[in-house]
Amino acid sequence: MSLAPAPAIDVHGLNKSFGDKHVVTDLALRVQAGEIFGFLGPNGSGKTTSIRMLCGLLTPDSGSGSCLGYDILKESAQIKRNVGYMTQRFSFWDDLSIRENLDFVARVYEMPRRKQAVEQSLEQLGLAGRAEQLAGQLSGGWKQRLALAACMLHQPRLLLLDEPTAGVDPTARRDFWEELHRLAALGISVLVSTHYMDEAERCHKLAFIAYGKLLVQGTAAEVVSGQHLTTWSIRGEHLAELSLQLEHQPGVDQTVVFGSALHVTGRDAAALEKSVTRAASTAGLDATPIATGIEDVFIHLMNASGATQRLRAP
Repeated sequence: MSLAPAPAIDVHGLNKSFGDKHVVTDLALRVQAGEIFGFLGPNGSGKTTSIRMLCGLLTPDSGSGSCLGYDILKESAQIKRNVGYMTQRFSFWDDLSIRENLDFVARVYEMPRRKQAVEQSLEQLGLAGRAEQLAGQLSGGWKQRLALAACMLHQPRLLLLDEPTAGVDPTARRDFWEELHRLAALGISVLVSTHYMDEAERCHKLAFIAYGKLLVQGTAAEVVSGQHLTTWSIRGEHLAELSLQLEHQPGVDQTVVFGSALHVTGRDAAALEKSVTRAASTAGLDATPIATGIEDVFIHLMNASGATQRLRAP
């Protein structure tokens, strides 16, 4: 019988404070080989601090675990050399070309056959035609591609990506995610924080975090079903006013306007149906039960935790 591969990330009880601010509380995560794991939460929820603890840039105050089989407390140097970490902000040299930036990164890693590795990275990420272009002249999508190429240069088995698609156009975001799934199919694990619901749904598993505490994790289907929510959609005009009217009605836990539709969600399905159908009928609008979506669940969890900052809609 063949043994299952060890998890790429397996940590328990991680805590981190800065002064009197407890930023991460008892974090436990397990990411399998070849898995794309989405990390979601509002700004200031502890996502970046968590990622930095996993890649060896920060030492947890307490807790234990491993990253790529290395102890996160005792072997941070080995972790740093074997993961690819992509920060929130573009952090390369604007006055160097794409090739020169990649060559510099290869020197930092003391890579053998450095030039060959750079050329291979340029080809794999579709950068060969722009290799001599200065990094400072690149659009957001091309900067993102350069950053991913740099992350992959030393052939890591795990990528830690901190909001990699923020500020990138939809086409570049789609191409980026296709590349992530290609890498995952090769057995590379990916932990990615994101603010986009369409990206969350492309992950194999998800974790929601708020105020440094992990709220829920699992597949998108598991996360949605685990909250036992019912959702109705009301379409028509004056939805903002209707939302306010419904907020405190029996069975209504939350109301959120999505363009031309109002999503009304709650745990008490029977009470929710009565409140929604009554309000919609009074306003002369149609109300329809719909499947609860991942964003409905996210807003529900954030409201329950006290975090009110919304994710950006795609």
